[in-house]
Amino acid sequence: MNAGVQRMVALAGSWFPLRPAMKVNGPGFPLASLYVGDLHPDVTEAMLYKKFSPAGPILSIRVCRDVVTHRSLGYAYINFQQPADAERVLDTMNFEMIKGQPIRIMWSHRDPGLRKSGVGNIFIKNLEESIDNKALYDTFSTFGNILSCKVMSDDHGSQGFGFVHFETLEAAQKAISTMNGMLLNDRKVFVDHFKSRRKREAELGARAVEFTNIYVKNLQVDVDEQDLEELFSHFGKILSLKVMRDNSGHSRGFGFVNFEKHEEAQKAVMDMNGKEVQGRRLYVGRAQKRVERQQELRRRFQQMKQERLKHYQGVNLYVKNLDDSIDNEKLRKEFSPYGAITSAKVMTEGGHSKGFGFVCFSSPEEATKAVTEMNGYVLGTKPLYVALAQRKEERKAILSNRFMQQRLLRCLQLPTSYFLSQPPAQAVYYSSGPPAQPALRWMTTQPLRSSFNVGTQNTGPSGARRCAPGRPLLTQRYTSGMLSTHEIRLA
Repeated sequence: MNAGVQRMVALAGSWFPLRPAMKVNGPGFPLASLYVGDLHPDVTEAMLYKKFSPAGPILSIRVCRDVVTHRSLGYAYINFQQPADAERVLDTMNFEMIKGQPIRIMWSHRDPGLRKSGVGNIFIKNLEESIDNKALYDTFSTFGNILSCKVMSDDHGSQGFGFVHFETLEAAQKAISTMNGMLLNDRKVFVDHFKSRRKREAELGARAVEFTNIYVKNLQVDVDEQDLEELFSHFGKILSLKVMRDNSGHSRGFGFVNFEKHEEAQKAVMDMNGKEVQGRRLYVGRAQKRVERQQELRRRFQQMKQERLKHYQGVNLYVKNLDDSIDNEKLRKEFSPYGAITSAKVMTEGGHSKGFGFVCFSSPEEATKAVTEMNGYVLGTKPLYVALAQRKEERKAILSNRFMQQRLLRCLQLPTSYFLSQPPAQAVYYSSGPPAQPALRWMTTQPLRSSFNVGTQNTGPSGARRCAPGRPLLTQRYTSGMLSTHEIRLA
């Protein structure tokens, strides 16, 4: 990194000098704009500039960050001046290592319709653990131009499946017809068109209506396949059955029975579920895949959560700034004059109070009265803070909104004297320069006049804008959601 870049980084902190991105017409996306994903959390704009600037002139670099914490979200956008430079980076630098982590480069798609449509997107599962993004890309690139390629992974490594998004539907169909059922690193892979979660759930629901395979659990350990067949054979023709066993051959207490017809399986579930066999009450139901079971459990959990929230809506109070001497009984006693309390709990850790707790009343009117009377009341040696309890998501949204409003107000209320009171220093100027080689230059600034207005441009002999002493010209832009972009424009 040259001295000019180091100086800019020192002045700007985590921000990097950017120039307005060039709009390049192309089939659905700017041809000179690249998306760089799978970034290490510590990767900055300066690191990316040092990595990619040898490929050609760069117009702008932005690492996307959380709007509150300003931590990297793991991806960035790089705009090159020439489309040929961006294409060369995509072909030669994809999956290279930055801070010990392989990066993933693809064209930047400004229109989300292409991604959400699923056209040309295929799903590959049963991948061997050694197959990474690069190996998957090299394997499927022979079938057509790839827009995106990713093997899903967690902290333990590959999860055994991934996605490849082709530019055309024809390339995706060719890849499916060629690779489905083929051996990839001695493991047969399954390749098919990508289906959204909603579509998969609809298909699972349709298959569930006409099930023939049933699941039987809570079996005695001495029950084998012959005993299982005797229990269920009178319901209809059995195509297959199995008692599941561990590595030592002992029964795991459950098994499966597959009937020829749906009516036979349904009758077996209705008659045998809950029936006592050898002193144990059996559970008999439709056999489900892991995905179905997880979806059902998730649905039940969400339903219970909604019911619990509805039950405590407007009656559960959050009490903080509690004295260390306050326990559950004292908390209940202090709030009991305002109504019937269903629960009162002081949150503890290691047997010591964490300084807050919850009090739940039987009606919203009682809870409202308790908030009015007890908020600010001195209990022990501390004044209480009492309010209606909120979910974590609600608190986070309120705090984020409050933070943004306060920050905006501070920016609007800063007087001109604030900028003029900064210690004198030199500001950095990023010139347009020749197209083939952007130049970094120094520009000595002069004190601004007292009639300085925010948003005006002071131009010198060269026509360039001048910054206030010691401060580069800052522009901050906020986007909706959880992303924020920060730019220093020195042009």
